[in-house]
Amino acid sequence: MGTTRRSWAGVGIEERRRVRRERLLTAGTDLIGAPGGAIANVRAVCRAAELTERYFYESFTDRDTFVREVYAHVAKQAREALAAAVASAPPTGVAEAAVRAFVGLAVDDPAKGRVLLLAPLREPALSSRGLELAPAFVALVEGRLTGIEDRAYRHLVAVGLVGAFTSMFMGYLEGDVTVSREMLVAHCVSLLEHAGEASGPVPRG
Repeated sequence: MGTTRRSWAGVGIEERRRVRRERLLTAGTDLIGAPGGAIANVRAVCRAAELTERYFYESFTDRDTFVREVYAHVAKQAREALAAAVASAPPTGVAEAAVRAFVGLAVDDPAKGRVLLLAPLREPALSSRGLELAPAFVALVEGRLTGIEDRAYRHLVAVGLVGAFTSMFMGYLEGDVTVSREMLVAHCVSLLEHAGEASGPVPRG
């Protein structure tokens, strides 16, 4: 008890709440993003975060709300990582920078990857949440397809590529796609670059 009190010495109540919430979200990411999915009830989350249930309900109304917040927390990290990678990359290296940023988050930290890509299929609380990131990813990919002049076709190709990337990363996380990390990165970059070279079909009728 004395150690706990000393650790919070001089720390305001709002900061304490923020830290406790962060610990719960981190624990939730590890549990929900475990291989095959782990038991992520309130008791298990609190045990993993080394907090009492009182502090869980300080930040979250119930388990479903918590699961959605975990997903939103990881999704925000993914968007920020992609935005930072694209902003700092040279024009000729944007595709590779974006792919490596996502691989760094979803493959190098597989719990986060499973939360983003697999948890929406396993967690009823998330239902269609797995689709929330799609528009941002489609827009990012679409911006790289400069060789496709027709806007409708460019969007169509971008949607298809995002679907392909999603399937590949899901397979990689599940162990169904067994290639090296660098081969995965190279393949994704190649898909982006070659798709951008296509002019698209000529509309008829």
